Amino acid sequence: MLVPPEPYNLRSMQLSDLEGVLAIEQTAFPSPTKSGVFRYELSQNELAHYQVLCAGDTVVGYAGFWMLADECHISTIASHPDWRRRGLGELLLLNLLFLANEQAAQLATLEVRPSNLAAQELYRKYRFEQVGERRRYYKNGEDALIMTVGTLDGRYYQFLRQQQTILFTRLQNEDSAS
Repeated sequence: MLVPPEPYNLRSMQLSDLEGVLAIEQTAFPSPTKSGVFRYELSQNELAHYQVLCAGDTVVGYAGFWMLADECHISTIASHPDWRRRGLGELLLLNLLFLANEQAAQLATLEVRPSNLAAQELYRKYRFEQVGERRRYYKNGEDALIMTVGTLDGRYYQFLRQQQTILFTRLQNEDSAS
């Protein structure tokens, strides 16, 4: 797990984080996930790995993935609207990819709404490519684009380390400017 610059900290999600996570969920998605789903993921799903990003004691973002054989399936990434456009979604994605490396993942995949152009841009920055589509995937009937990065090897993790340096410098500069 990454150790981001102050004032941020990343840690494994706990049941006690659900109030903050669900508040973000309500603002981030048209069909928010119910608390029971998160409770199951945290307490019963051995394939699930969820993290929260905090600023002080406040949950400002969260992300998770399922480790399925040698595949990291990214299930969610979200940040609070008041904290967007600061690189926190990128920090969460980067952390998931490093955690996937620790789990010996060979590829990473996710679904994203066709309307979520900002997320697609971030995923492409991290070398995800669209490999398919899931019709009517979301509860509201919207399709999903399937994006994958297929070679999580040493060269890719070297690329991630370079991106980490760039992102951490940006986060530190923003923190010192405020």
